[in-house]
Amino acid sequence: MSYLIDNEIEIAGRFVPADDLAERLLQHHKIDLVPAITIHKAYIHCTRCGSDCEKSAARISDTIYYCFECVNLGRLDSTMKLAAFPEINQFKEIDFPLTWKGKLTELQQQCSNQVVQAFKKQQDLLLWAVTGAGKTEISFAGIEWALQQQLRVAIASPRVDVCVELFPRYQEAFQDTSMILLHGKSTEKYQYRQLTICTTHQLLRFKQAFDILILDEVDAFPFANNPMLEMAAKRAVKVTGCRLLMTATPSKDLLQHYQTTYLPLRFHRHLLPQMKLHLCFNWNIKIYQGKLPAKFVRMVLQKIKMGQRFLIFVPRIKDLAVVDRVLSKKYQGKRCWETVYAGDEQRMEKVQMMRSEQVQFLITTTILERGVTFPGIDVMILGADERSFSVASLVQIAGRVGRKATRPFGNVDCFIGGYSKNVTLARQQIAEMNRRGRKIEG
Repeated sequence: MSYLIDNEIEIAGRFVPADDLAERLLQHHKIDLVPAITIHKAYIHCTRCGSDCEKSAARISDTIYYCFECVNLGRLDSTMKLAAFPEINQFKEIDFPLTWKGKLTELQQQCSNQVVQAFKKQQDLLLWAVTGAGKTEISFAGIEWALQQQLRVAIASPRVDVCVELFPRYQEAFQDTSMILLHGKSTEKYQYRQLTICTTHQLLRFKQAFDILILDEVDAFPFANNPMLEMAAKRAVKVTGCRLLMTATPSKDLLQHYQTTYLPLRFHRHLLPQMKLHLCFNWNIKIYQGKLPAKFVRMVLQKIKMGQRFLIFVPRIKDLAVVDRVLSKKYQGKRCWETVYAGDEQRMEKVQMMRSEQVQFLITTTILERGVTFPGIDVMILGADERSFSVASLVQIAGRVGRKATRPFGNVDCFIGGYSKNVTLARQQIAEMNRRGRKIEG
C-alpha cells in the first residue's frame, strides 16, 4: 500500500498486515502481533480465515507459503504477521439515531420488541419472516437501542447485491450515524464507522469488533455450510456481543440451534404468490439445440408487449446465452433486457439498470434469488425442476413477486420438464406459510 496506518482507530477491531502499520503503532502496548501463516508438517494454517491448506498447493518457494483460500482479501504469506488492536467504541452520542418515520404493523412490532430484548440480554436470535415481511424495518429499533448505547453494529449478507440494496435503506433510516459499505468491489477506502454493512467475506478482516452482528439471508450461498465464513461471523463479534440471524427460509439446523421469532405474513397483509407450473417436456434437451419452449417464448413476448417488468431465472450460466439468442431472434423491437450472473464484471451496473427501469427484464441465475427488490415484477423460472433450484431458492425467487403494497400480487410461472421433489416441496412451503398467514388474519 502507498501509505502506513498511523492511527489506532483505523485498526480497532480488525486484522491488518503488520507491514501496513507505522512503527509507532507496532510498538503500541495494546497491539497484538501474530503469525499470518503457521507452518505444520503437511499443511499450513491461516490465522485470518482459519483455513488449512496443503503445503504443496500453497508453496511460493522452498520455505515460504501463502493462503490461497483468502487471497482475494490480499495475499498473506508465512513471512508476514497480522496485527490486531482492541475495539474502542469511539462514537459520538446520538439521542435519537433512528430517522425513519415509518410505522410497523402490530406483528412486525412484536418481532421488533423481541429483537430489542435479545440485544439487551446479549442473546442470539433467529428472525424467521416470510419474503417481503419487512425484516430490515424490524431490525431498526434494535439497532437504534445499540447505537444509543454507543455500541458498534454490523449488518452482513453473503450477497453483494443485498448489501448494495441495504446500504441506502440504512442510510435513510439512520441519517446521523456514521456508516460504511464494504464488499469485494468497493473502491472506498476503509474508515472506522459505528454501523458497517458488508458481505460475510469482509468479516474475515475483523476480530471482536462488533457488539451486534446482524446476518441477513443467513441460509444463502456462500455463507451457508461454509466453516470459514461461519468462523468469521463468530470471531467478528465481541465475547459480550450477540447476533441476529434473519431469513425467510431457515434450515432445520438453524431452527434447532437458535431461539426464534416468527412472522408468517407480509407487511401489507397479502399472501405469498403461489408458483404456477407449465409442463414443457424435453425442454432441457431442446435448449442444447438452441430452442426454447414455445409457451415460454410466447409469455416473454406478451410481457414485453404489455410493458410488464419481470425476471427470468435459468438453472445454468450457459443457459443465459441460449435464452438471450432465441429472444433476440423472436423479438423485433429494441432490446430491453440484459443477462447477469455472479461472475459478470458488469453485474452491479446491470442490476442498477433494472432498478432504474433502464431495462424491462433481466435473465439471470440464482444470484438474484433473494435480497433484491424490483417493484411490481413477475417471475419466470425456466427449468424449475432442475437441481440448481433448491426448495429455498424457489421460495425465495417466488418471494420477489408482490412485495409492494401498490402491487401485492403477481405471477410466478415455472416451466418444468416433469414434477420434481423440489418444486412440490416449495409449493407446499408457500401454501403452509399462507395457511399460517390466513390464521393470523382470522
